[in-house]
Amino acid sequence: MARPERLHLSNRELEVILNSTHDGMIACDRDGFITIFNAAAARITGLDPEDMIGKRAQDVIPNTRLHVVLETGQAELNQQQVLGGVKIITNRVPVRDADGNVIGAVAVFRDISEVISLAEEITNLRQIQSLLEAIINSTQDAISVVDENGMGLLINPAYTRLTGLTEEDVIGKPATTDIAEGESMHMKVLRTRLPVRGARMKVGPRKKEVIVHAAPIIVDDELKGSVAVIHDTSEIRRLTEELDRAKRLIRRLEAKYTFDDIVGVSPKMARAIEQARRVAATPVTVLLRGESGTGKELFAHAIHNASDRARGQFIRVNCTAIVDTLLESELFGYEEGAFTGARRGGKRGLFEEANGGTIFLDEVGATNLALQAKLLRVLQEKEVVRVGDTRPIPVDVRVIAATNTDLEKAVREGRMREDLYYRLNVVPIFIPPLRERIEDIPLLCHSLIRRFNQAYGRNVSRISEEALDILTEYDWPGNVRELENVLSRAIINMHYSEVEILPGHLPALGRFQQGPQATQVNAQTEILTGEKRSAQGIPRLREAVERAERRAILRALEAAGGNKTAAAKLLGVGLRSLYYKIKRYGIS
Repeated sequence: MARPERLHLSNRELEVILNSTHDGMIACDRDGFITIFNAAAARITGLDPEDMIGKRAQDVIPNTRLHVVLETGQAELNQQQVLGGVKIITNRVPVRDADGNVIGAVAVFRDISEVISLAEEITNLRQIQSLLEAIINSTQDAISVVDENGMGLLINPAYTRLTGLTEEDVIGKPATTDIAEGESMHMKVLRTRLPVRGARMKVGPRKKEVIVHAAPIIVDDELKGSVAVIHDTSEIRRLTEELDRAKRLIRRLEAKYTFDDIVGVSPKMARAIEQARRVAATPVTVLLRGESGTGKELFAHAIHNASDRARGQFIRVNCTAIVDTLLESELFGYEEGAFTGARRGGKRGLFEEANGGTIFLDEVGATNLALQAKLLRVLQEKEVVRVGDTRPIPVDVRVIAATNTDLEKAVREGRMREDLYYRLNVVPIFIPPLRERIEDIPLLCHSLIRRFNQAYGRNVSRISEEALDILTEYDWPGNVRELENVLSRAIINMHYSEVEILPGHLPALGRFQQGPQATQVNAQTEILTGEKRSAQGIPRLREAVERAERRAILRALEAAGGNKTAAAKLLGVGLRSLYYKIKRYGIS
């Protein structure tokens, strides 16, 4: 398309044009005196143009570098700067005469947050096409514009650098031309008339991974097209992968989580967190107890990071992941020649590695009696003896142990030394299973969604009430670990453009399925008695507990005259928990 003929503008016309643009513009002459200070510059900086004109830029504008551009004659492009409390991106360029002499300097700048809103404020795309081209060509973010029919209208040089596509490949072609994988956000915006943010896709022949923000162009309530800003994510992803690799190399020697990472407001969880906070400031041995998947390791990290050993090493040992014959040498080290294959010069054990820090012994109840005797010596004498040696080595190590087994039963059955049990059980912290802290599920979902958004490159923002109801009515035998699995699969099941988890995205809950005969027996029992029973005809514990809870709530409400706050106090539960159970049991 041929460019329109240049017009000779009067000073008044030029002033109107400069003041109509959304970008701030400041110009100065060769001596640094301000000659142009448009309305957008006044809005962004909060300065009065009448006070600026005729003043030296470096005297009245904070952080300006126009005088530097005048001195060097060098342009400064895409510079981030804080101006008047607003973060801007600015381009500063020298103005030259026909002989190439610097006769002034111009700064064009914008509020970073206004890139997308720019398209929404354009009143006539074709009339100000030249201005729009000047703006979008000055940014490093790729920008593309399509008309109301989805045909390519405008791209900038950054778009070509990112996608490898030129104007000939895109202008006048359908909006889907540049897409290698994913849905066209231009077409979605044109279809819905709503902006789209954070959509991930691949563009161009090289299938570049990008994040796209798109917005409709609406003039007088009429859709005129769509504008998209495209960010290259490959460099961010590369740096993230390098960081992840570095973290994996040192993950054994650092504690990653703090108490801020533990999500829980339920009474039982709050009690466990408070107890862990108090004990973190002491050097005593801690025993974390709870079912698998409740977050025992998370608590261990947090306790270490809140202690005075936070700068020391944090060694994690899963006692079930190492065979008994190797676990002893791993924990306590060995001397050269202690056994066939022993490293020359021997090896320091994990207790020595953790000297001055913390060692976390997960599943400590699975250790054998011989190893328990050595653990007892560490706890009592603060020293270790390497395999194949007799010399004690003093160590200063704080022990945090964890187990999901019944240690009292293990002591009675002779599988756990009683003296070790008492040494470990100095401060037991019981972490409740997820089914006993149902009110924490919404908070956990919100936290996990944010984590999976980062891991999977998604833009999921919420979970529907219907999906949340399904999650809160489930028993969660796998606890938080199972919830993580369910939400992870739900997000994977979602389309890239979807932002809300719906019931249809959730995988089937429950790990075990009953046979058809048992199902038929249970169904008949439920029809006749209204009571769910197992295949052996025995009422299920969960249903019995629910009926008892419902009766207790009804009695408490009756005794409190319908006052839910008073009823919650009578029942000894939180008001939020009571509201949840009232809704769950359909109590009116």
